[in-house]
Amino acid sequence: LYLDLMKKSLSYSLWPDPPVPVKHLVTYKAAPFRWLSSAFDRVLGPKQLVLCREQHNKPERRDEGRFFPLCSHTMLGRKRLDNLQYCVETVLEEGVEGDLIETGVWRGGASIFMRAILKVHGVSDRKVFVADSFAGLPEPNPTAYPADKTDRHHEFTFLAVPQEEVENNFRLYDLLDGQVVFLKGWFKDTLPMAPIEKLAVMRLDGDMYESTMDGLNNLYPKLTPGGFCIIDDYGLPGCRRAVDDFRAQHGISAEQKVVDWTGVFWRKV
Repeated sequence: LYLDLMKKSLSYSLWPDPPVPVKHLVTYKAAPFRWLSSAFDRVLGPKQLVLCREQHNKPERRDEGRFFPLCSHTMLGRKRLDNLQYCVETVLEEGVEGDLIETGVWRGGASIFMRAILKVHGVSDRKVFVADSFAGLPEPNPTAYPADKTDRHHEFTFLAVPQEEVENNFRLYDLLDGQVVFLKGWFKDTLPMAPIEKLAVMRLDGDMYESTMDGLNNLYPKLTPGGFCIIDDYGLPGCRRAVDDFRAQHGISAEQKVVDWTGVFWRKV
């Protein structure tokens, strides 16, 4: 019941959906839509007003995380949270050695949930690594990573959540302690030097080809056989290509299973 309540609280499923600012909804739209939204902001901002649209999400959209979560601490839907619980509890039950890590944490919800799972099972000898720039995503490097050439994630300011805010979210659930380790910076800089010997669960949420490949190159060799590799953004072309390239380059034949419309995972052999 505790973990079920954590999922509902982290995903803001216990309360009615609040209206969403239109400026968030047009992030992926064409330039004219974004310009019009900015114009409304300029007019309404001085009056402390924001143009919003009501949300009435159906259960299946909530289960798959197919809407912008204005107030929640995670973008994960119920299916990806259930999968994360399955992976963490499986390695605990079977004694697969290693810590847990999430790369790309937003407001920290999935990392908080992993710490909650350790807490409820009385596990005190594993760490949860929380890796993020806490400043959004990097600008594309099309020379080194052509797949990211048209990527616009670096423009999405709502993805930049300060470390202090994430730490405070951990505190709200009484889960900020010595088993939580923050790795602040671009993955290419932090992951090669991360104080990690073994991993049992690695959850990658990097959106882009570069970010995903950084996570796979630096962390997968540390994943213990029997451990789980979870990919949050396989539904995005850059991430999908990085995963496919990495698996092909390293001859990974472990079955890749579907979680929902964008999440996949496999177990290291």
